[in-house]
Amino acid sequence: NTIKSSLDKKKKKNIKLNKKIMAKQNTAEGEENIKLAKVQQCLVRTGARGDITQVRVGFLDDPTRSIIRNVKGPVKPGDILALMESEREARRLR
Repeated sequence: NTIKSSLDKKKKKNIKLNKKIMAKQNTAEGEENIKLAKVQQCLVRTGARGDITQVRVGFLDDPTRSIIRNVKGPVKPGDILALMESEREARRLR
């Protein structure tokens, strides 16, 4: 019985520690800088194996602003991307 209660105490302590660690990571990563952008148009597929797609995205908070970004993985017009960095624009391929 005492073994079970000590295990419960350890579990509760670990849960508290995990919550503290997650809270620190979330603030350290700067989640407030994430910008949401909607894919307006798929331009070209690029990369050595064609696994990168160049897309034009428009920002949801500023509809007049749009930039070109490289996206890895499946993407289609209308998808919403969470951009960790929104200032850098991909070079246009010819």
